[in-house]
Amino acid sequence: MADTGINIQQIIEDSKNVLLKPKEYFTSMPKKGGFVEPIVKALIYGALAGVLGLIWSIAGLAVYGGVVGGGVRIMVLVNALIGSIVGLFIGAVIILVLSAICGGSTDFEANTRVSASLMVLFPINALFGFAGGIHYSLAAIISLVVSLYGIYLLYNALVYALAGKEQTAKIVAIVLAVIPVLMLLSALICRRAIL
Repeated sequence: MADTGINIQQIIEDSKNVLLKPKEYFTSMPKKGGFVEPIVKALIYGALAGVLGLIWSIAGLAVYGGVVGGGVRIMVLVNALIGSIVGLFIGAVIILVLSAICGGSTDFEANTRVSASLMVLFPINALFGFAGGIHYSLAAIISLVVSLYGIYLLYNALVYALAGKEQTAKIVAIVLAVIPVLMLLSALICRRAIL
């Protein structure tokens, strides 16, 4: 049976290492140990994102901030917590498929651990949630930058944690990077055409 003790200090260190030293982190990331740690990580990241979203909503800096009442605003936090758990496992399945494409590990636990590690971007994206209250384009550009960095982290995870083929992982990363860029460009063009 896996050790179910949760070390918050280790989660903080892991989070910093994922963001600042992804190659080193994913090279040494434990691929076994049960599902408790990934679930706890996802809940922590979800709680942080939810609190930040709630703060931006109360401050009126979120896109929906001025439209909804206090009772609905708390749903930002609740939705972030629920979304973090659902996102953890959906992300794990998507990463498993991408890992299989790259010839890497198809072990669901290892892919779930990668998914939990990549969720460190959830609160970072929420940190910049105020940008939507300032200007749509600012929020879109910040979201694009976070997404592209997430794809870079995914590339490192596919190659170093899941032992995927580097060249195939590069192609997957490039294809995945093109999608949000095209979406942003089309959204900005459509918005400009409407206004």
